[in-house]
Amino acid sequence: MSDAAQPTAAEVRAAAEAVKAALDRHLDAVERRSGEDDPAVYAAFNELAATAEAYDELLYDSYDEVTPFEIPGDDTLPAYAGPDEPSALSVLIRRDYAVVEPQRLLSQAQRVADLDPDVDVETEPGTHGGAEGLVGRSVHAALGVLFGEYEPDEIASRHKEFGLEEGDSTLWVSAAEEPSEPGEWLSTPFEQADPQRVICRFDVSAVFDEDEDGEDGDDEDEGDDGEDDGDELDVEDAGGDEERAGNGPSRVRRR
Repeated sequence: MSDAAQPTAAEVRAAAEAVKAALDRHLDAVERRSGEDDPAVYAAFNELAATAEAYDELLYDSYDEVTPFEIPGDDTLPAYAGPDEPSALSVLIRRDYAVVEPQRLLSQAQRVADLDPDVDVETEPGTHGGAEGLVGRSVHAALGVLFGEYEPDEIASRHKEFGLEEGDSTLWVSAAEEPSEPGEWLSTPFEQADPQRVICRFDVSAVFDEDEDGEDGDDEDEGDDGEDDGDELDVEDAGGDEERAGNGPSRVRRR
């Protein structure tokens, strides 16, 4: 137990009563569900998870005891609150990379810069100048040159050539009432990322390996002469899991 003020017995008891009430509401919502994606069931599930987690924390803080319940992570999209007939959309993309081979990155960027030595690059934060002979000595400048020269999709497909290693990535297709005015959101481009307006999203992460370990183990030795089928694109039905060749485990979530 921590040295912070401990919950009172009454607080723990109140949290337990809240779990009981949430259980009743969840069962009632399930019994009255109107379909597979009934929002009342979704809301009751979230309430039950929240109250159970709160009770577990109070129980531990007060008595050093835990419940036998594991609160699952929320792997679903929140209830859709966007327009029924969107007249515009935004595609929001995030891709993470690690610089694992700095020398390869510097060499590739310098090769690009040598073809246009007068290109203006940010050789150091806040410092601009010609690229000749400089890009190959600054990772900061090298990244600016490469991402200025190549489209993001090309960098994604050739990341190993540039000394990069893929991390998690996600793509959101978000509905809008109407198209944005030119320049309207450029100063704060990511503040409008509203999960309740997402029509579908595509996630790529090594964490999905955990979901596939049990399924893939039995099939490991299948195939002709042990040859793998890495070039095969295996796509399941909408809302299931997807694996893209060369891009690691991935998951598609649709409404």
